[in-house]
Amino acid sequence: MPIRFLTAGESHGRGLVCIIEGIPANLELSSEYINRELERRQRGYGRGGRMKIEKDRVQILSGVRFGKTLGGPIALFIENKDWENWKEKMAVEGERPETAVPFTRPRPGHADLAGGIKYNQRDLRNVLERASARETACRVSLGAVCKRFLEELGVFVGSYVVSIGPLCPPIEEQDLIKRHQLAEQSEVRFPDPSKDKEFMELIDRAKEMGESLGGVFEVFAVGVPPGLGSHVHWDRKLDGRIAQAMMSIQAIKGVEIGLGFEAAKRFGSEVHDEIGYREGEGYFRYSNNLGGLEGGITNGMPIIVRCAMKPIPTLTKPLRSVDVLTKEEVRAGKERTDVVAVPAASVVGESALALVLADAFLEKVGGDFMEEIKERYRIYLEHVKSF
Repeated sequence: MPIRFLTAGESHGRGLVCIIEGIPANLELSSEYINRELERRQRGYGRGGRMKIEKDRVQILSGVRFGKTLGGPIALFIENKDWENWKEKMAVEGERPETAVPFTRPRPGHADLAGGIKYNQRDLRNVLERASARETACRVSLGAVCKRFLEELGVFVGSYVVSIGPLCPPIEEQDLIKRHQLAEQSEVRFPDPSKDKEFMELIDRAKEMGESLGGVFEVFAVGVPPGLGSHVHWDRKLDGRIAQAMMSIQAIKGVEIGLGFEAAKRFGSEVHDEIGYREGEGYFRYSNNLGGLEGGITNGMPIIVRCAMKPIPTLTKPLRSVDVLTKEEVRAGKERTDVVAVPAASVVGESALALVLADAFLEKVGGDFMEEIKERYRIYLEHVKSF
């Protein structure tokens, strides 16, 4: 069965609901494992006041018994601690209170106006609450379930920040897992904590100016075998599925795999990854410029995905806008916001990649319980080694 998931909930509603289907039975899973991933999402210098309110903790409502998955849908719930301050203004039923002042000044760069037009909502809060990046807490929770599954198959998914705004120091460490480990020690998830001061000074300057910042992060997966995905039809190409998953993350405006756009500037001999063979080990590549994917199929090298995140659209010095009720020129509305959320987005990117890879693994090897899947995967790896 393919991995399918749904998320529901508003940023200031009672909470977030997540359901994932397709996870096999007998996978060891705990709420603490998921909570560690949620905690990682809330880190990062430049985050706003919401992170001081919300200390995300997941409740596993179904699909797990005595620490192991049952094979059915897994339902998760994350309470919004800020609900106490919003339960009148975001009430599900009853009359609208006077305190629920309509949000009518759309922010450039946000879904406010486009969503208001699409769904015929003059109070743009009916759009922005669902469009909010608060929804990514769901995807991190669901991605954590998939990361737990991938761990059982020897796959590690990690990430690190490459740049914030114009600041893009060179990354000396070449080992991907070591980069991830160093990023975990950094205030901004850059794989060289000694550069934190430079990043923090840039973020502080942006905050003083009433600005926000975007940036670039990389997500990777090591231990992925060749043969996931397919070339036979457009919607089975794994690089396309990965790109869609990454672009669906709030504020992501660009995705590259491997060299990405840089490959367009080089000769073919400088791009394509030459093939070698070792007796008893199988095929290998001398480089990984294509980021582990050829023809929509994994080739056994680490998957490397780079994502560009735009600056957050809520500014403390708002841009020009138009009030959707009066049609008068105004300054855009303000919500509580971050200066930069690139470090958090890199963690969300891990979850997006994990969701796609877990689906691709199950598509390839099949199976309803972990023991069956591991045995089928072992047989497939023997085929890869002997090909």
